[in-house]
Amino acid sequence: MAKVLLVDDETGFRKSLAKRLQLRQYETLDVESGEEAIKLARSDSQIEVVILDLKMPGMSGDQVLKEIKTYRPAVQVIMLTGHGSLESARESGRHDAFAYLEKPCDIGTLVETIEAAREAKVHAMARHEIPHLAETLLTWLVGSHNSRPGVIALGALLFLGIVLAPAPERLLVLLGTPKTGVVSDVSHGYADYRSMAPGQTIADFYGHKYKVGSATPSSSGKGTAYSMTPRQAAFRAQAMLATLLVAALFWATGAIPVGITALLVGVTMYFLGVLQPDEVAASYAKDAVIFIFGVLAIAQAMTKTGIDRRIGVILLGPIKSLKMVLFLFLPMFAVACSFISEHALVAFLMPLFMMVYASSLRHSRVSEDRSLAVLFALALCYVGNSGGPGSPAAGGRNAVMLAILSDYGVAPTFGQWVTYGIPFVPVMALVAGSYFYIVFRKRLKVRNLNVSEIVREAAERLGPMNSLEIRATPVLILLVVLWVTVSDKYGMGGPVILCIVLLNILRVLRWRDIVGIPWDVVFLYASAAALGKGLAVTGAALYLADWFVGILPAFMQAGTGLAIATSLFTGLTTNFMSDGATVSAIGPITVPMATITGTHPWMVGLATAFASSFAHMLIIGTPNNAIAYALCKDPVTGEQLVTLTDFLKHGAAMLVLSFLVLWFWVFLGYWQWLGF
Repeated sequence: MAKVLLVDDETGFRKSLAKRLQLRQYETLDVESGEEAIKLARSDSQIEVVILDLKMPGMSGDQVLKEIKTYRPAVQVIMLTGHGSLESARESGRHDAFAYLEKPCDIGTLVETIEAAREAKVHAMARHEIPHLAETLLTWLVGSHNSRPGVIALGALLFLGIVLAPAPERLLVLLGTPKTGVVSDVSHGYADYRSMAPGQTIADFYGHKYKVGSATPSSSGKGTAYSMTPRQAAFRAQAMLATLLVAALFWATGAIPVGITALLVGVTMYFLGVLQPDEVAASYAKDAVIFIFGVLAIAQAMTKTGIDRRIGVILLGPIKSLKMVLFLFLPMFAVACSFISEHALVAFLMPLFMMVYASSLRHSRVSEDRSLAVLFALALCYVGNSGGPGSPAAGGRNAVMLAILSDYGVAPTFGQWVTYGIPFVPVMALVAGSYFYIVFRKRLKVRNLNVSEIVREAAERLGPMNSLEIRATPVLILLVVLWVTVSDKYGMGGPVILCIVLLNILRVLRWRDIVGIPWDVVFLYASAAALGKGLAVTGAALYLADWFVGILPAFMQAGTGLAIATSLFTGLTTNFMSDGATVSAIGPITVPMATITGTHPWMVGLATAFASSFAHMLIIGTPNNAIAYALCKDPVTGEQLVTLTDFLKHGAAMLVLSFLVLWFWVFLGYWQWLGF
């Protein structure tokens, strides 16, 4: 039974309205002053809707509204008064009143407004991260999004169990074996192996380079020397493994807000001595993080100016149905992602698809179609990810693998890589399109999706280009040119922050536009970078890769079997670490295995690089996922439309499909014909 608070100084009217609402199954509370209303609203968390008189002795209705919204931002307030005026309605709107009704109000209209307000309260709770109240111990443990006490407790137990457990013997061997420089070194897969001196162990190098462990005066008497035993290093590696597991658990379940989980990674690294404070802070500040921040700000500019709609006419003009989106546009998009940064392309297209989503709702006269939004966001992400194997230009992970293969004198040329990789891309895009068509077509509320008509009408409503668009367009063109031509020198982040500065100088993008971006997503990807750094430097990533190789059965230690096993481990790992870090950890272990067993290094190297593109399950896996998650929000309510659970559920299915296409179409298919 919904609880409604009535606030009116006219006792007769207030009591009469309370009885009429009680007859309609509402629980009511009624008070005659604003001061009493504020106390009740603060103390009674069951109140869903407040019906508030505008003019009362003492505090006015507007003052009461402002106070209630300060303490209970999700509670919906209906202003009901006999002293109505347009100006007072506007004033109430500024303080977020849900509706403004004048006395006498038809009871049917009032009930409809109360029910609409109750529905709006659900969205408001999500926006303000307010958990739903639990009625039993079980429901309290399960909790609600961003507040799941049971999962938090489970995460704490897992963390303590891993950190306090005795260090595995194999981990101690990896961290304590001196470097010899031969391919068979157990430490060959360590991230900084090339920087290690002969005879130096990972524990020695880690303590010395990052200034952690036991501090003693240096032999020269100047400064401080740092040393670390394998067991001390193992403790930090276990701490990072525990952090990886707990962060993945929290991100997947929404146990606490995304941004808080991102900060939790830093808490571990600071207080368990994984890195020095400045190094922890630096590990959060990668080029990919600056890129994501910049892309979200640029998306604001595109939407604000209407450029996204004009781009839509060019790119989506011929697309007249959902089938054409899935089976024509997406395969072409995937191939483009093989040669142009998929992150940049997703960043440009995601605002466009959200515009199509919003317009589709208006055309179909529905208030929300979450399934359509999820389809757009995830299909764009996963198909963009699937373009990764197409060429060496598709991402830093491919450059890392080329460097590893170069160490063995067998690196493929650009054309050779494309020959072995590009046939995967359109086939995988068609498989992804088929998956989304089969899973979502019956769930969609928008039945007749004509993208061409939507983008054309949206562009026509804009009319001729205005001054904002004229100033912004050259800057956006410059951004694309810089990404294509100089990103190898200035990264993806340098060009985007340059263009943000230019857009501000040209008065297109204001500082308040930048402040309004979803910063939790920026923090999330920053923490993924920090997590990858901690796993790499402590040797935890090496231990994971070594453990996986050690459990392989004999038939998976050579040939196609080794390629399948390598791709399986890489594809799983890349969902929790950056793709470049994954290839850096796994490639130096598996490529030597290929040479030892007589398997061509290309087979294992390309299998590792290709599978590192399969970061479908978590939004930390790739900037594509983070960008889509940040931008996929309801244009009216601001509610998050694609959730972490959506990524986990559909990402797991897409991961399985990616493996099947890679294994049967690539490894057992055209690679057998191409040969090595």
